[in-house]
Amino acid sequence: MRPNIVSEAGLQTRVSQWWDSIPFLTSAVVFVCGIIYLVCLLFGYDSFYEICFLPSAVVSHFEVYRIYTSILFHGSLLHVLFNMMALVPLGSELERIMGSVRLLFMIILLATSNAFFHLLIALVVTYNPFKPFVYLMNECAIGFSGILFSMIVIETSLSGVQSRSVFGLFNVPAKLYAWILLVVFQLLMTNVSLLGHLCGILSGFAYTYGLFNFLLPGASLYSTIEASSLLTSCVRRPKFILCTGGNPTGSIPTYSNQSTTSSGLFSGNVLRNLSSWMPQRETSVESTQDSRFPGRGRTLGGGRTQGASDDNSDSNLQARLLSDPSDTAPTGAGQRLSDGRRSTIENAAAITAEAPARRQDSVASDEEIQKLVSMGFERTQVEVALAAADGDLNVAVEILMSQQG
Repeated sequence: MRPNIVSEAGLQTRVSQWWDSIPFLTSAVVFVCGIIYLVCLLFGYDSFYEICFLPSAVVSHFEVYRIYTSILFHGSLLHVLFNMMALVPLGSELERIMGSVRLLFMIILLATSNAFFHLLIALVVTYNPFKPFVYLMNECAIGFSGILFSMIVIETSLSGVQSRSVFGLFNVPAKLYAWILLVVFQLLMTNVSLLGHLCGILSGFAYTYGLFNFLLPGASLYSTIEASSLLTSCVRRPKFILCTGGNPTGSIPTYSNQSTTSSGLFSGNVLRNLSSWMPQRETSVESTQDSRFPGRGRTLGGGRTQGASDDNSDSNLQARLLSDPSDTAPTGAGQRLSDGRRSTIENAAAITAEAPARRQDSVASDEEIQKLVSMGFERTQVEVALAAADGDLNVAVEILMSQQG
């Protein structure tokens, strides 16, 4: 009996480590979809016709709620398991780049655009003067897979690779990757919604090429939302990833590394992807980090192993901190280095040594603001921190660092 107890404890630990490695919003979506499916299963609810995305109901009764309820409900255990296991690697990567609040906004935007494309295509096909297909208006689409196809397009664009592997069987050009998956899934599972997946691909490309940029808020709004008292309990959680320091325009951040492949569900060897979903004993988050996203997410904690890559990252961080503010590129939330606190504080000490004596009034000079902005902090937060610190640079840096975890 004793070996069994040890084995069970080890499995529980590995599951806990795996779950803790998933960022806040991604794990929240997995949890919500799983709970909704279990509740439907326990109470015998199967009236999905009432909550699925049904173009005819949206047009005739203006049931807009279907746009969002349809992505949270799933029709079978295999359906919800497959979608959520696909979401974990894709959502985790995007959340570490964008931040939790920004990814939530992106999911809502993609759900809305998917529904718009779905409705538009259904109307055109149904009411075209040549050969109408009325069944599209009565097709009931349900599940998170439409959003997943959008994420596949976005993540493929961010990766910068030239080719992708489909289930480890054959390689396809990266630009055709999502389209090949669309055909493969349609051939393997005839019960899936072709139009729902197609609209997900269209939304992903529209987002990638900046067609939705006019709908995306700036970084200041994300910071305001994160500072809201309503989100205090969420922001304080260790898995929450802040958007602060990300792309100030609110559009998709990019990176230049072209030599790696995706860790998403549908790329690489199938067995390797399946094993990546399972927790590993004594494995830190850093060991599973994708090399395309240098640095460590602020929320994932754990032990740190120093090496040559850490030295290069530290030197790059110091170079950015000491560079001119106008030349400093914004850094994604998922790209912050946890040990960058030491470099930042050392630079803050140097700046403080050069700064004049503490001012009597609480108004910060432009020079002080620019110095802190050049260290990677957002201007809005810098001004608030300086005001709270009565112009004391050292105290302001401590405030800013505490906000960043």
